[in-house]
Amino acid sequence: MPRLSRFTLAIATVIASLTLPFTVDAPADAAAGTVRWETRVSDRILDIGISSPDLEGPDWSVKVVRLLLPPGWTKESSRSWPTVWVLHGGFDDHKSWTDKGNLEALTAGKNAIFVLPETSWCSAYSDWYNDGHGGPPAWEKYLLDDVRTILESTYHANTTRAIAGNSMGGLGAMKFAASQQGWFNSAASFSGNVDPLHESGAPGEPDKPGQGCAADWKRVWGDYATHRDIWVANNPYSQAAKLTNIPLFVSYGKGDGVEALAYEQNYRFVDHLQELGAQVDERYVAGQGHNWDAWKVQMQNALPMLLNSVGAP
Repeated sequence: MPRLSRFTLAIATVIASLTLPFTVDAPADAAAGTVRWETRVSDRILDIGISSPDLEGPDWSVKVVRLLLPPGWTKESSRSWPTVWVLHGGFDDHKSWTDKGNLEALTAGKNAIFVLPETSWCSAYSDWYNDGHGGPPAWEKYLLDDVRTILESTYHANTTRAIAGNSMGGLGAMKFAASQQGWFNSAASFSGNVDPLHESGAPGEPDKPGQGCAADWKRVWGDYATHRDIWVANNPYSQAAKLTNIPLFVSYGKGDGVEALAYEQNYRFVDHLQELGAQVDERYVAGQGHNWDAWKVQMQNALPMLLNSVGAP
């Protein structure tokens, strides 16, 4: 099979800080993960503005978490619902899966809360290394500590979860499912950046996550030559053994230049998972491109698995 020389996937997946056109003045002693506002966009869509010291910005930026709500949900509800987290890719945000991915229609009537968090175009869904200093942006901490706690304490989310994502979001979905074993009952990746380290033998040098938005790529995980341990910890292919106890969905194609590069990582990732005994629903479509036309179809294919895993078929 033909091989291409390097992976620019998420040219669409890589990294910059995206700031919404508003900021918040937060008191110095404010708790991490503070809800600043809510907007009811439609009967099913609720947007929540959240600030946190884990977000990069001069005054704590606000990022939006979009919720697709199930039938019967209100703030006064006495029950809780499982969640399906759906992560966006590079050059996208919390609106993308509803505006481009048809997710509102695909999930109509389903008894789960769909969680669509905004990060940055280049978050890599990671706590950034920042030359060894850590600190913001700490995307994994923000999402899995701040946002999760808010949803489970205030918005009637329970602790039964599934996770999915496209492109950079596929990296995040598989990375979170591996790093937080037992937190997610299933995981799906659509054209995911599942081996940025190229540990699988995918051709070319490791992907440099900051370059797509003019950030210093070494801020994210450090230099792969000297901080390989950090790269390995954030690399789904390297963490595949931690994904063998939940059902997985992996889709990819080879229909354009970026997707052909995704192909190089994904078929190796699936082979590795299957060698380890993982349960993988693999959907390879040769003509599939790195685009929303493909991701809408594959989300529809993955939804039964995601919903069954959280008890909300």
